[in-house]
Amino acid sequence: MTLTFCGAARQVTGSMFLLETKEFRILIDCGLSQGEDEKKAGDTFPFSPASIDLVLLTHAHIDHSGRLPQLVKEGFKGTIYATRATQELCSIMLLDSAHIQESEAEWQNRKNKRKGKASVEPLYTQDDAYETMNHFEGVDYNRMLNLYEHLHVRFVDAGHLLGSASIEVFIEEEGKATKLVFSGDIGNTDQPIIKDPDYINDADVVVMESTYGDRLHDKNVLSLEERARLLADITDRTFRRGGKLIIPSFAVGRTQEILYLYRIIIDHKMLDYEIPVFLDSPLALRATNIFRNSIRGDYFDEEAMELVRKGLNPVDFPSLVKCQDVKDSRALNDRKEPCVIISSSGMCDAGRIKHHLKHNLWRSEVTVLFVGYQAQGTLGRNIADGASHVTIFGEQIEVKAEIASLPGLSGHADKAGLLRWIHEFSEKPSKVFIVHGDENVAPQFAGVLAEEGYNVCAPKLLDTYDLNLPLPEMEKAVYIDRNTKILNDAFRQLENGKERIDKLLERFQFASANVDKQDKKKCTRLANAVMRLTSDLEDLAEKWNADADVK
Repeated sequence: MTLTFCGAARQVTGSMFLLETKEFRILIDCGLSQGEDEKKAGDTFPFSPASIDLVLLTHAHIDHSGRLPQLVKEGFKGTIYATRATQELCSIMLLDSAHIQESEAEWQNRKNKRKGKASVEPLYTQDDAYETMNHFEGVDYNRMLNLYEHLHVRFVDAGHLLGSASIEVFIEEEGKATKLVFSGDIGNTDQPIIKDPDYINDADVVVMESTYGDRLHDKNVLSLEERARLLADITDRTFRRGGKLIIPSFAVGRTQEILYLYRIIIDHKMLDYEIPVFLDSPLALRATNIFRNSIRGDYFDEEAMELVRKGLNPVDFPSLVKCQDVKDSRALNDRKEPCVIISSSGMCDAGRIKHHLKHNLWRSEVTVLFVGYQAQGTLGRNIADGASHVTIFGEQIEVKAEIASLPGLSGHADKAGLLRWIHEFSEKPSKVFIVHGDENVAPQFAGVLAEEGYNVCAPKLLDTYDLNLPLPEMEKAVYIDRNTKILNDAFRQLENGKERIDKLLERFQFASANVDKQDKKKCTRLANAVMRLTSDLEDLAEKWNADADVK
């Protein structure tokens, strides 16, 4: 029996693990790699999709599910097993991902055509996404599935997203029984709407995520009611200024949590006036409908079910307005009265939220409220870090709005939560593989477990392990603290940018040395190109005050 790490190995995204026995080949997750991970992992499968017998899917987030349409497109004929809520969420998220793939390919082909280059194909299409949904089979939590004579599977609530699961895999090979556990993304405790993660108490082999394995969430954890009151206070002070409250939010999960907090604000009468809330994201609208239709005790926590018993919908209320099309979204920019606008994307790098920020960031009466993690280099991160101005659609926008954040909404367990999850096993598993942490975090978290006596390693991309053999001795991890790593990564990218500018200058100098000096048209065109570059560099130098003394 072997296990190959085809993604999320010393990477945060691209979850994909290939489990092989003499009888079958199982894929656990089939996710898209994103950002820097995409450059390392590429988009070619290291196996034949047609050879895969079945897929076990932990949850619907694209970094776990986003390559399923590609798998089907390239020959997969088997069944994709997932919880019913995950199946429903994938029906919208994979279609949305396919639309993005098609749009990016169309954009690239327009550029290629102008340059005389060959056209490119999208990774997959919306037709592929529709076909993928025909392969899904929805399952319930805690029900043992007898998939083959020697293969049994059970999904356990991971508490990360509606329908998210850790997966127990029971295999018998040559008379030997082995239990494997794939953690998926382990949820934070006390999240709105969904239940806390269920814990598993035994396994031979564990594949465990470590996304937040080097950090702790804020110790001052707010209760659900305290979070609702904080949101009510932010809303109230914004409305009293006559401003709009702009909330960039991820369409699936985070948006529904915010709606739930407003449901609590209304139910507990925390504000004595109606709160107009505009949900301006087509994907979030579809996801909210799935949350609305998935109200059941095995998905929702007791507080949410108490609202249901009162006849109230946890993610809907009379003053919630759904913006279905672009004209509804644009009309919000002309609205003078205070309101709440929830729009995606969560990090402000795409979607309708950029238009709302362009029209509102410069207004001092407005508040922009961040409710999720903002990755380095994103527009959201720049705003959250206190930028005095940002560039949106090529226009420089002053930041005069109040910038606020709402703590306590992380969907991931932190280091303490991860340790609690692994400590729930009554006996230490014989092998523990640490995944879903970057080159710095995964080995460091594995080292923490090794010091506690676990037989553990942090595999690298495409590493294959024979599960019948002992793990090789793990190399000692050299941990770089998060802030130092952020700075090192930023300056590494800056150095790469400097190298590209140097190469560009070499090209210009080569062109200048070889251009026919009698050809006025070519000389003028080359001179104009050099002047445009010079002007761009001067603008950057002025923006960053390049002539200031270094102290």
